[in-house]
Amino acid sequence: MKVEEIKPLQKKISLIVKAGDTGEPREVMLRDSGEMHRVAELLVGDETASILLSLWDKNIEKIEKDRTYKIENAYTTIFKHSIRLNIGKYGSIEESAEGPARLNEENNLSEKELSNE
Repeated sequence: MKVEEIKPLQKKISLIVKAGDTGEPREVMLRDSGEMHRVAELLVGDETASILLSLWDKNIEKIEKDRTYKIENAYTTIFKHSIRLNIGKYGSIEESAEGPARLNEENNLSEKELSNE
């Protein structure tokens, strides 16, 4: 699958992406459990498009800019009226020897405003 094919509220996404810039991790408290976690957003993509990937806790340290990664069983959500890619507890992200040569930042799917419905 290519990044430009990703749709809102999609499940079972598998793709290979190049990592771009990572935002500063921030502390968040889960509403249901009260547990504290760290979350950061990372721009990932291929030659077709890019998207923000939400990384939690231990996955934040796994990623380095300009490296390529294979993402398995990811899903999308809408956060603050824009699409986000998420790994979740059933998904994975691992470094890949093969991948896109470049990250298309001009076609950033997360910059397109969406409805929460």
